[in-house]
Amino acid sequence: MMAKVEKEQKYDRQLRLWGDHGQEALESAHVCLINATATGTEILKNLVLPGIGSFTIVDGNEVRGEDVGNNFFLTRSNIGKSRAETAMELLQELNEDVTGNFVSQHPDHLLDGDPSFFNKFTLVIATQLPESTLLCLAETLWNANIPLVICRAYGFVGYMRIIVKEHTVIESHPDNALEDLRLDQPFSELREHLQLYDLDHMDRKDHSHTRRGLSSSPSIWRNGAERTRDRSRKHIKIRKPSGISSDKGS
Repeated sequence: MMAKVEKEQKYDRQLRLWGDHGQEALESAHVCLINATATGTEILKNLVLPGIGSFTIVDGNEVRGEDVGNNFFLTRSNIGKSRAETAMELLQELNEDVTGNFVSQHPDHLLDGDPSFFNKFTLVIATQLPESTLLCLAETLWNANIPLVICRAYGFVGYMRIIVKEHTVIESHPDNALEDLRLDQPFSELREHLQLYDLDHMDRKDHSHTRRGLSSSPSIWRNGAERTRDRSRKHIKIRKPSGISSDKGS
């Protein structure tokens, strides 16, 4: 119970956005990042911070000087080391709830030797891959019904493509939803409770400490009663007195 409360406090802002079911989907996801480039690690960082379940970095390259110059997660002391392992260790430090893995192999070697390796992931993100490797990877993931996100950056210019058969949004969050929570027919217990507050003779200090719902409820009920009476009047039929004719010629 305590762990659940701590998790709710940790992810409070995002829980307000996508709810418990969205967070559960995020925590059960296993994302694969191909190539720990500056673009790839930045994308993965934005998934690790909100608490993704686990991730795996596939990269057969070693850290070079140009990587240190444009990748925030790499330093000069990492030059010559596995880029996948180094990026995994630094990204995992951002969130202890996330499990990180790495595979120090080139993706085309995995596609040639064991293409089913990619079938265990919820989502695959590919960065800076040649077209021949992308075509093979896209076909493999398309047949397995696994979404593929392709990203490539050229300095300050880049593009992103999403390859997925279908993505259905089951629950949306409209921005302009106005819920009506007014009680125009209050229950007896609520009426008795409100009678404890003398709003007409209350000073400004006490009135400012009174909850808004308590201070506005009486006026809402009066307005609701007036609307009800107005509706009742509209349904009243006016009958003409007997013996009076509406014929203009008479």
